[in-house]
Amino acid sequence: MAAMLTGSTTLRLDDRELPAVWLRDNCRCAQCADPVSGQKLFGILDLPADLTVDDATDDGTDVTVRFAPDGHVSRFPRAWLLAPATPDERTEEGKQFGTGAIEVAWADFRDNRTQALEALLVRGFVLLRGVPVAEGAVLDVAAEFGYVRETNYGRIFDVRVEDNATNLAFTGREITPHTDNPYRDPVPTVQLLHCLVNAATGGDSGLVDGFAAAAVLRAEDPEAFAVLTRTPVTFRYTDADTDLSASKPLIGLDPAGRIREIRFNNRSTQPLRAPHADVIAFYAAYRTFAEIIARPAGRLDFRLGPGDCLVFDNTRMLHARTAFAEGGARHLQGCYADLDAVASRRAVLTRRAPLDLLADLFAGPGAADYLGESVSQAAHMLQAASLAEAAGAPDALIAAALLHDVGHFTGEISGEELMAGVDNRHSHAGADWLAAWFPPAVTEPVRLHVAAKRYLCAVEPSYREQLSPASEYTLTVQGGPMTPAEVAVFEAQPGAADAVAVRRWDDAAKDPGTDVPDFAHFRPLLERVLRR
Repeated sequence: MAAMLTGSTTLRLDDRELPAVWLRDNCRCAQCADPVSGQKLFGILDLPADLTVDDATDDGTDVTVRFAPDGHVSRFPRAWLLAPATPDERTEEGKQFGTGAIEVAWADFRDNRTQALEALLVRGFVLLRGVPVAEGAVLDVAAEFGYVRETNYGRIFDVRVEDNATNLAFTGREITPHTDNPYRDPVPTVQLLHCLVNAATGGDSGLVDGFAAAAVLRAEDPEAFAVLTRTPVTFRYTDADTDLSASKPLIGLDPAGRIREIRFNNRSTQPLRAPHADVIAFYAAYRTFAEIIARPAGRLDFRLGPGDCLVFDNTRMLHARTAFAEGGARHLQGCYADLDAVASRRAVLTRRAPLDLLADLFAGPGAADYLGESVSQAAHMLQAASLAEAAGAPDALIAAALLHDVGHFTGEISGEELMAGVDNRHSHAGADWLAAWFPPAVTEPVRLHVAAKRYLCAVEPSYREQLSPASEYTLTVQGGPMTPAEVAVFEAQPGAADAVAVRRWDDAAKDPGTDVPDFAHFRPLLERVLRR
């Protein structure tokens, strides 16, 4: 349970200590965060410098905090307050190591990108099979992962034997494990290679997990690891129109010391200008790291055939190629993209998943009768949302009207039991369930819409006369009209006015003759208000 002292700068919740300023800075109520974008509406200088926790209540599901000296009240899901820190997925902490190939058929990828995006972000690569064998098709693949990163090589580049090649990749020579473009800052973080032709003798591909190799180096030779994390190496690429250089360590770490980036490309390293002892130490560590990278056990070898597209994390995976006879046909097309867009695509797909679940609820359980009313549960909620939309309500409030009764499907006690005389607290059950995806501007009117009925019955005597028989019955199960003390508490709660609005739409949304849009009509709106 929450514990604090009046005037305390810290709220203690179970074994966690939560600073008052952190709590206040992360309030998501409608006064503090825009309900559509989720962005904060205040800055740190807008908060009192002497902020303290004046009072806190913990009902086991939510923690409500009143702050001093401004009196602001915030409500936080208890589970959210106790959630662990989100790991930085760009570091080794967010990765999985393994040597097996992750293969996804292009036809399956188009229907469900999540598996391939997850493989790229967590395992470091994915091999797509069956991509159309057509020039430029690699750009279509890149568009599914994010956005093409254009470089001096253009939006797309051809990997094939060229006369007077300015890059060894455009010859038949063996290419040892390396990362691309270490001379850029930042480097392109995703690389795609799409095979159009591979009839040459040789020319097989290979991958080495640079994060795994660096972790082995750290375990086997900590001093060598330290040298490679603190010694900047200059990488450079030049041609007639380009002169690129960047100075970075071979092993890049985040501020917590976790592996975050590998730059390894012997073809573009420049002379190390450092004191004698530092140069000697660097080359010893460099050699040790290269020997680990060259271990056969850490390398995945495979042959790309026409229609195969290899997509990999260029900050982690070192790619290689065996030599091939230049007389044989071998043609790959490649391009670059970036991991932030890949992570964004996965996040958006994950964020949309609850909308699929809600659509199923509206089409399935929602099609059932609505607790003694003459409309189905889904029709009732769709009517309520349509009334809110017609009234010009903001998106978050329309969403609350649409979802106000989902607790009948998601709570431990069903709506049928409510009609049998057991309060299922569906308003709280629904709000708690929705809070995983939606902000308080949506969930709080849902949480309070039953209380709003009790409130209106207390402050507007004529309101009760308009209730349907089923709603009059549930009123008695849910506690009846509020007492004057309960009215005062209700009116002081954030979201109370919005809950009253939802309540009125709720009461009017029981007409079996009304035509309303289906769930798909409101889906774009729900997507706009999803928690970000």
